[in-house]
Parts: sequence; C-alpha cells; structure tokens
Amino acid sequence: MDARSAKAALIAGNLLYQEEKVSKADTSTLRRAETARTGQKPFAAIVSCSDSRVPVEHIFSAGVGDLFVIRTAGNIIGVHELGSIEYAVGYLGVKLVVILGHNGCGAIVEALRDRQVKGAAAVIIEEIRAAIGSEDSPEKAEVLNTWNSWRQINRSPLVEQAVQDSGVQILAAHYDIYSGRVEFL
Repeated sequence: MDARSAKAALIAGNLLYQEEKVSKADTSTLRRAETARTGQKPFAAIVSCSDSRVPVEHIFSAGVGDLFVIRTAGNIIGVHELGSIEYAVGYLGVKLVVILGHNGCGAIVEALRDRQVKGAAAVIIEEIRAAIGSEDSPEKAEVLNTWNSWRQINRSPLVEQAVQDSGVQILAAHYDIYSGRVEFL
C-alpha cells in the first residue's frame, strides 16, 4: 500500500472510531493464524505515546497485522524507537510513518513543571523540555514535541533514503482524547 492509500485507510478507520461504528478490523482467529504463518505486512507505522487513553489500533480501527506500533511516554524518538521505524520502513516495506501526539499528555505536563525528575524517566522529560523550549501552553507544547519527533525521524539516513527511493512519507498528527479525532498536522 502506498503512503496516500495508507493515510486514507487511517482516516477512514478513525472516522469509524469517532462515530462508534462497528470496526472492520480483522482480529479473527483466521487472521491471527494467517499472520503467524505468513508474517506481518503492516500498511503504516505509528509512533504514539504510551498513554493508556491512546489505543492506537482502536483509534484507526485496525486489525491484526495492520499497524506497526511504537509506543513511548511522550511519543519521543530515541535510538530504539528510530531503529524500530527503520525496521518498519526497511524490512517490512511500510510506506507511511505517523507521529501521533495527543492532548492531556502526562509527559508534557511533567515537562512543564519546574521540578526534577529522577531515574530513566528524566531522559524522556529532558528530551521533551528541549523540544518545547520556553513554551508554557500544554496544547502548543504537545504540537512542538510531536514536530520534534518528526524531525528526529527525518534525520535518519535510512529513512531519508526510503523517502527518496520508495515514496515513504513521515507525517505528524494529533489525537484528541475527548473526541477520538485524529488531525494530521
């Protein structure tokens, strides 16, 4: 599936989710057996926050094997996340990568607070703080952080080559946890 068709499928799936219509997602025993036997062939890779209110496959009405999902607090991109994206693009043939930020992000809220974070979570919060700079609006900070992740992905030589050679697209999007709507930025 090319990037344009993949984006259209995500938009259509998100409309079903927003309208609480019956999903066409195939999660059947047959589909699970088929993907176990023949492997995965996702049509898109989604980088999202680990927030439990951001159920990526549900948001896009996707079934087993449809999406390659990478989740981290604050949807940040580090070496492991970037490696996963390069794998999706280089080995699985994914033509669309979406960075999905969302409102009400706890990692953004924590980054906006003037206090020290301890442990490995501090690396995440510092990455977000660097991305948002002096911004103090949570809504604007969410978008700045999403665009920072987009830039991190686009710095990968392997991704850049896939964009040039294979028509891969890297898009930024924002998910509203209240309405269920995904807006491409």
